[in-house]
Amino acid sequence: MNDYVIVSDATLDLPVNIIKEYDIKVIPMGVDLNGEAFSHYPDERELSVEEFYAKLKSGMIPHTTQITPVVFHDYFGELLKEGKDILYIAFSSGLSGTYNTAQLVVEELAEDYPDRKIYCIDSLCASIGEGLLVYHAAMQKQRGVTIDELRDWVEENKRRSRHWFTVKDLYFLKRGGRVTSVEAFVGTALKIRPVLSTNEEGKLVVVSKIRGTHAELDYLITKLESEGADLSNQTVIIGHGDDLNQAQELEKLILSKNLVKNVIISKIGPVIGTHTGPGMIALVFMGD
Repeated sequence: MNDYVIVSDATLDLPVNIIKEYDIKVIPMGVDLNGEAFSHYPDERELSVEEFYAKLKSGMIPHTTQITPVVFHDYFGELLKEGKDILYIAFSSGLSGTYNTAQLVVEELAEDYPDRKIYCIDSLCASIGEGLLVYHAAMQKQRGVTIDELRDWVEENKRRSRHWFTVKDLYFLKRGGRVTSVEAFVGTALKIRPVLSTNEEGKLVVVSKIRGTHAELDYLITKLESEGADLSNQTVIIGHGDDLNQAQELEKLILSKNLVKNVIISKIGPVIGTHTGPGMIALVFMGD
């Protein structure tokens, strides 16, 4: 059986210690702030997440760039030269062209390396939702499943990753076309926060609107209680856009109810943070 690696991209927003522990390979992604370009790595070597949000709060305008075919070709090619098979779990095709670009490169490399296995999977997930799926895939790999078995497992389970999050500054959603200018102005003034999730196509959708910090935490917990599968054995992930205190408050509420086995708190990186802004809070878990 050939050795294989799990590869994902920097949108997965998993803590770097988990990425290292499970030997997950992560392709960096580009962020531009007022004309200055950075690559986002899990270890934040070029720009820390805290610095990124500080720049947003100071008025800098961010833009993200997709992984190019050349970057995919070089990254995958190095792993193939090392004799590794590849299972790539990509950022949702409903939110980015990343998956489609990677698939074209994989088809090309498959001709150059006919004896290697290279699988590209559309996660239909984003941020820590994608991260949760990759985390579970990495645990499956540790248990000794083959690359073919793991490919099938990811395809069968990717829609079980539940994403629920709210944002505080609707300006960033407005820039991405998720809310109108009027909705952004009124919502921000009245502290109305949209609740977003992903649909079957992996696209972001506004599913509800709530008002106030406590209401948003209660909403997230309600979703966990109503949609989570086998919660007592689950590890869930809380993501935050530079608001660790609120993330810890949500963690305490979840643990006080003895809902899950474990909670991981993670920072929402610049690639996703460009579109959700400071103060975003998210909860992801596996459902039925």
